[in-house]
Amino acid sequence: MIKVSAPGKLYIAGEYAVVEPGHPAILVAIDQFITVSLEKTEKVGSITSKQYGNLPITWKRENDRLVLDKRENPFHYILAAIEVTEKFVKESGKPLSFYHLSVDSELDSSSGKKYGLGSSAAVTVATVKALLRYYGLEHTSSVAVFKLAALAHLSVKSNGSCGDIAASVYGGWLAFSTFDREWVLEKQEQASVTELLKMDWPHLNIEPMTPPEDLRLVIGWTGSPASTSHLVDEVTSNRSHDEQSYAVFLEASKACVSEMIQAFKEGDIPVIQQKIRENRQLLKKMSQRTGVVIETPALSNLCELAEQYCGAAKSSGAGGGDCGIVLFNTKDGILSLITEWEKNDITNLPLHVYRKDEAGV
Repeated sequence: MIKVSAPGKLYIAGEYAVVEPGHPAILVAIDQFITVSLEKTEKVGSITSKQYGNLPITWKRENDRLVLDKRENPFHYILAAIEVTEKFVKESGKPLSFYHLSVDSELDSSSGKKYGLGSSAAVTVATVKALLRYYGLEHTSSVAVFKLAALAHLSVKSNGSCGDIAASVYGGWLAFSTFDREWVLEKQEQASVTELLKMDWPHLNIEPMTPPEDLRLVIGWTGSPASTSHLVDEVTSNRSHDEQSYAVFLEASKACVSEMIQAFKEGDIPVIQQKIRENRQLLKKMSQRTGVVIETPALSNLCELAEQYCGAAKSSGAGGGDCGIVLFNTKDGILSLITEWEKNDITNLPLHVYRKDEAGV
């Protein structure tokens, strides 16, 4: 039995702009995980997930391609991860076999509500890593694992930046800029997976960062799950009405987040907090121009309460509900804020930054 876990993520800054190549964001991996287990079987394989009622989906092979016995299934990212990774496995000269794959997630609430912690990315990364270990390719580099998981997301037409994938692969605090997806899709038509993994992907930048020692991250959940892909689609569609103001937003976000990354390197918490507040205002302006609700009334309340207790706060990720993040200088005000949040039906998620220690897969 092989078991591999991948952490969830939260965006700290740079949302929406990060879907454009070369525009930076800051993310953090958190200590809640999706675990994928693999066990060798004969002649038929299966996939189960506790999040989908434990009903197994069985599969067979036709000319080394995985074929499901049901067309409608909730496992698109898992299947995409299997397909991409097994192409790489075959190119490495390894024979394919059958296995039972099961998924267990800590990234949703016990009632099945999503916290917005990046479960699609985490399950993709965990599946890729489990398969690499299963087929004896566990020394594959972190950047290759990222690229395999990113190729899986591209194959299911994901419109995200893949920053959540980077957080699940690398752990800790990250500065991230996405790649030119058109370039990758074009090269994919011409090159093998192995060759594609060895290429430098234009604009891709994944940079682990060390946070200042006294920086504290607090996470609040408003209880309103939001669909990232739907919100990104809405912004993409509505921005066409005012491309000039969207271009201004992109450049302002790039400058703001770049300065925040520099403040991380210099250990300057007041500047980090200042840039969090600036990024919040940029997102609110962009939201007004596109008509897409990013900061809901509940998220606004979460942020305003945090500011009263000396925290710098903003929505996290696509917004529309889900989580808000607060950055504090040491622990001043944190307990008072959590008490105030409780009075306002905002849940403090007692999560911590997950730092990956091990090398490779």
